[in-house]
Amino acid sequence: MEASAKLTFARISPRKTRLVVDMVRGKDIQNALNILKFSPQPSAKLVANLLRSAVANAEQKGVSDVDRLMVKTIYVNAGTVLKRFLPRAMGRASRIRKPTSHIHVVLAEKK
Repeated sequence: MEASAKLTFARISPRKTRLVVDMVRGKDIQNALNILKFSPQPSAKLVANLLRSAVANAEQKGVSDVDRLMVKTIYVNAGTVLKRFLPRAMGRASRIRKPTSHIHVVLAEKK
């Protein structure tokens, strides 16, 4: 039995989020949540909430034992980029890019 969850348009760079996601790929759910709890990156909190949501989805689907869940696949795609401009000297403007991320996670039961 598999359960999935996704977070779209998260206001954090996909490059920074991939560093956190790589730490929990293939781990069991308790170990992954412990790793994220003590990780200092801001995206760790987002990924932890997403994992908890996937566990709740698994409970809703009727998984027999939630403690046997593991992170089967987790990946981050780049979302849209919000483009803003900041006024600079001599009538110029500089571009500010605010990237977004789409995070997808699939949990599966260990055999």
